[in-house]
Amino acid sequence: MDLSRISILEKKTTEFSVPKSIACAMSSSLLETIDLAHLPPSMPVYVALYRDVKNAASLRQQLISGNADFEYAFIDASMVLSRAHALSAVFRAVNDSINGRLKSRNVHSEIVFSFSPANNIAESFRKFGIADSTKDLLVIKVSTTPEITHDSVAAHLSQHVEGSVVPFDDDTLSNIADVTKIKKAYKLGALKTPPPTQPNGTHDDGTKQLELSVLGAIALRGAT
Repeated sequence: MDLSRISILEKKTTEFSVPKSIACAMSSSLLETIDLAHLPPSMPVYVALYRDVKNAASLRQQLISGNADFEYAFIDASMVLSRAHALSAVFRAVNDSINGRLKSRNVHSEIVFSFSPANNIAESFRKFGIADSTKDLLVIKVSTTPEITHDSVAAHLSQHVEGSVVPFDDDTLSNIADVTKIKKAYKLGALKTPPPTQPNGTHDDGTKQLELSVLGAIALRGAT
C-alpha cells in the first residue's frame, strides 16, 4: 500500500454548503466530503478542521464514556503535517476495516491508531488524539451507514464542537502543525526542520522530505 502517493487516491473533494436550517449555527463553517480512490464510494469521509476549540475536555470525555453519538476520529491538529498526512491515516484505517484487519474498536479509533508509526494503541491516542488541552482539532467521520450523511454530520458538529471552522488545506495546517513534536513522534529528529509552507501553499524540499518520511512510517507500521 503506497501511501506516499495519497494525492492520487483522492478522487473528489466537495466543499459542503450548510443547509439553511443550520446555517445560523454554522455560519462560517466548512465541512468537506472526500471520496478516496480504491475505497467503496458508499463510504465517503467527512472532515472538518477547527481552531480555538473551547470544549476539548468535554469531547474527550464523550469518547472515554463510549457515547456512540460521538464516534469520530478526534485528532489534535498540531500533530498533522499536511492534508496528505491525514488522508494517509484515513485510507489505511478504512482499508484495514474493509479487510477485517482492525486492531481497535472501530474505524474511527483505527484512524487515530493509523497516525502512529508504532503498534501501541494507547500511545497513539496520547500522541495524536484529542487531549483536554487541545485547541486545534481535526474531526473525521467515515460514513459507515447510510444514515451518516453530510447534513447529519454538519448538524451534530455545529451543536457540539465549540470552535472556529477553517479550511482543511496545507496552508492552514502549516500554521497549526508542531513540526518538532511531529518529528519526535515519528523518530525523525535527524531530518532538518523545514521552514513554514510557502505563501502559495506549496512545500519546499525539506517539507516534502518530512512528509514522505511520515507517510512511509504510516504505511510500514506493523510490517515484518
